[in-house]
Amino acid sequence: MSLGCAAQAAIKYSVTELFVPATYVAARDDDSTRREDGLLYRFSSLQLYASGFAGVAMGIAGSALDAFIELARDKVPFRGKSTLRDNDVVQSQIAQAKARLRSARAFLYQSLEEITAEVERAGHITLDQRMVIRLASTFAIHQSMSVVDMAYHAAGSTAIFEENPFERRFRDIHTVSQQLQGRREHFETVGQYLLGLEPDTLRWL
Repeated sequence: MSLGCAAQAAIKYSVTELFVPATYVAARDDDSTRREDGLLYRFSSLQLYASGFAGVAMGIAGSALDAFIELARDKVPFRGKSTLRDNDVVQSQIAQAKARLRSARAFLYQSLEEITAEVERAGHITLDQRMVIRLASTFAIHQSMSVVDMAYHAAGSTAIFEENPFERRFRDIHTVSQQLQGRREHFETVGQYLLGLEPDTLRWL
């Protein structure tokens, strides 16, 4: 099942007048009710989801880029005289896509490594650290989307057929970007914080 199909299969529902015993309630994000004191539980669900979705996005982008590089070796566009890889524009696009993806990965991984070590020492996560995780994760998702979009469009009509790898990856990366973790509003939230303003959406950090 693709990520897009999985998202469609998810169903939201609500109930009323149903008592749920405390032992069956997941309340890990509230310090006062957290029952596990391990390092992992010092991070909120949203912080874990953010970095997790970013990882999925970068995986999709990496595989799309690899698939395009393989395609470019042999594909000669309609009425063209040479393969895609001999095209100056394609060469530049590939280089920039690789730079975007590796930059996003380095930013996210380095941030998570540093923050994890600091949280282990301090015993809690700070607002500054929450902002960095949100920024690095959102940036990774959107850079990944730009890489997939480049590969999809540069592949031409090859990309539109389901038997080729581009069509599914195009759907999957845009499914990731449509989730809470990929909202562009996160950039505004972090920007507000960096400018000394009170962020509007701290609850999403």
